[in-house]
Amino acid sequence: MPDITLIVLIALVVLLVMVLAATLKIIRQQQVALVERLGKFRKSLNPGPHLVVPFFDRIRYTLDMREQVVPFPPQGVITEDNLMVSIDSVIYFQIVDPVRAAYEAQNYHAAIEQLTMTTLRNIIGGMDLEAALTSREEINQRLRLVLDEATGKWGIKVNRVELRAIEPPPTIRDAMEKGARAERDKRAQILLAEGQRQSQILAAGGDREAAILRAQGDREAAVLRAQADRQAQMLHAEGESQAITRVFNAIHAAQPDQALLAYQYMQMLPKLADGDSNKVWIIPSELNDALKGLGQVTDSEEVRHYVSKAAENFEAPKMVDVQQEIEEAAKRDRERSNATVEQAIADARALDAGRVAGKRAHGATESMAKPPQIGPSPSSAAEVEPPAADSGDEGGEGQS
Repeated sequence: MPDITLIVLIALVVLLVMVLAATLKIIRQQQVALVERLGKFRKSLNPGPHLVVPFFDRIRYTLDMREQVVPFPPQGVITEDNLMVSIDSVIYFQIVDPVRAAYEAQNYHAAIEQLTMTTLRNIIGGMDLEAALTSREEINQRLRLVLDEATGKWGIKVNRVELRAIEPPPTIRDAMEKGARAERDKRAQILLAEGQRQSQILAAGGDREAAILRAQGDREAAVLRAQADRQAQMLHAEGESQAITRVFNAIHAAQPDQALLAYQYMQMLPKLADGDSNKVWIIPSELNDALKGLGQVTDSEEVRHYVSKAAENFEAPKMVDVQQEIEEAAKRDRERSNATVEQAIADARALDAGRVAGKRAHGATESMAKPPQIGPSPSSAAEVEPPAADSGDEGGEGQS
């Protein structure tokens, strides 16, 4: 008897546990359970614990309310220009009405997949290959609108549709790669030709500026050489002038007479006859007059008196300090050169200021188109040449 009571008690406990397990249902977060009573929809259970009538109520569907990502396998689609392309797509959707999603469509995953395939064929069939490859955003929008309208009655909302890949046939892909390669080669050749053109333009501009600078350098060198030759000739002429003046003054200071001149004339006769090429010596007619003048000077006492008188009246010329003249000329040249350099620097600064003002007024492009002025300005070049009055003044000082 006690054994039967224990068995009945254990059976009651097991039955109670089964009843509690069938009565208490726990729904997880982001899920919705649909309860049927005797095969008919009764109610939907939200997340949390719930009590149902055991053996009468049954949870038929448990739906996930989160956004779902469903990738579809690649599908072959024919474009408007009769080319087969393979399209791989993915769809993001979310269940907004679990009752309609469970009872309106038998398998909404398969329904969405088939609807996506047919819609893609309809959209891509109206486009050529190039438009299909470059219009992904448009295809995504049109596909999403069609799917959202069709799945609305199923309680499903399509949030986004993406085409992951559009693969053309291998032959078309090779042709497209060759075309893209040819286009890149063309752009590279255009850029190379443009670079060569710019390089030649810059080289020509550099050659032009170099030629201008060389011409200006040659001009300035020629001017300086001419000035140096002019100054050398002027100094040589000035020296000869001073020498002649001093000799003339010395001769007049000695008060020469006819006898001295005749004697000098006789001393020059051997020099006239000197030379290997002189075969015939012609006696000049002035020789008789010279001999007459020389014959008049016969008394040695008279000669000594003449020499002593000449020595008393002779006044030695002043010594010429050549080194001092050279130093003074060098000093004047340095002062003139420094003045020329300062004037050239002032002209260059004024030219730079004019360029800056021109760029601000007319723009950087127009100022770059004008060739820059190279070398000294005409005013500075004119100032390089010393005025002729300086040499004349120097000559006057030398003569004085």
